[in-house]
Amino acid sequence: MTAAVTPAVVRPTFDAMNLSIGKRTRLHRLMYEHGPANGTLMMLPIDQGLEHGPVDFFDNPDSIDPDWIYRLAVEGNFSGIALHVGLAEKYQKAYCGRVPLLLKVNGKTNVPPDDDAFSPMTSSVEDAIRLGADAVGYTLYVGSPAQELDIAQCNEVRRDCDRYGMPLVVWAYPRGAAIKAKGGIDSLYAVDYAARVACEVGADVIKLNEPVWKADDASKLPKPYNEMPFDDLEGLRKVVKSAGRSLVLVSGGSKMGDEATIHKAHVAMAAGCVGLIFGRNMWQRKWDNALAMAASMHEVMKAYGQAQ
Repeated sequence: MTAAVTPAVVRPTFDAMNLSIGKRTRLHRLMYEHGPANGTLMMLPIDQGLEHGPVDFFDNPDSIDPDWIYRLAVEGNFSGIALHVGLAEKYQKAYCGRVPLLLKVNGKTNVPPDDDAFSPMTSSVEDAIRLGADAVGYTLYVGSPAQELDIAQCNEVRRDCDRYGMPLVVWAYPRGAAIKAKGGIDSLYAVDYAARVACEVGADVIKLNEPVWKADDASKLPKPYNEMPFDDLEGLRKVVKSAGRSLVLVSGGSKMGDEATIHKAHVAMAAGCVGLIFGRNMWQRKWDNALAMAASMHEVMKAYGQAQ
């Protein structure tokens, strides 16, 4: 069932975010010059090849070709495309000026267990500038045993982003055995905590998964989360509030049916998120269906524009 359109929570303005001239200029390009161009973000990520392996492309064999996904980003009128340096080096040149680049500067394979999750650097903020990127992406695993190294590494990226006027988008993902013991990586406790951590370490934009209420796991949750049942809209609104003056993007996750995908988009925007970063829910579809879903996302975004 598709969520009814309800007024979104007012998102923080560029002034409230205290953005530098460089960050403001680049975010303006992403939010007001590409994609829906109404103060929302509709991002197309293709970092899954490194993070998950080629298996993610099996549902749609065409999608293993980054040029196919770049064409989807252009013809589907996305705000930007997010990927690692190797793909940017080989494919971005043909699409310069047509689709903004968000360069992902760290990553890992899914071969080691997530309990010890840590993503080493794969590129740098200087690479992002050299490639003409409009934003930098960094994955931070909140709760992992390696979070001390992770936060320190993120801090170095944040310093470079501040130095060069590059918006920092943090993939804030709860991970590790300690998180699993307290209700799981998609609990409101975990996602809410990740949102706050990302805000406090300096994220301009935070990419999050939608929190899920699981009654069977409620006893594991720390107080007061164990007594806070919620629906999808309430959960995301709580997370957006914890993110403070950082903008929030909702991840699409694994591929869903058309109705569920559109519903998730409505909920995210109604909760006050700035937009969507749906990858597999776009490029795991065949060409015509992928373009139709992109058009549906644009229809959702029309109701949630915001002037600066």
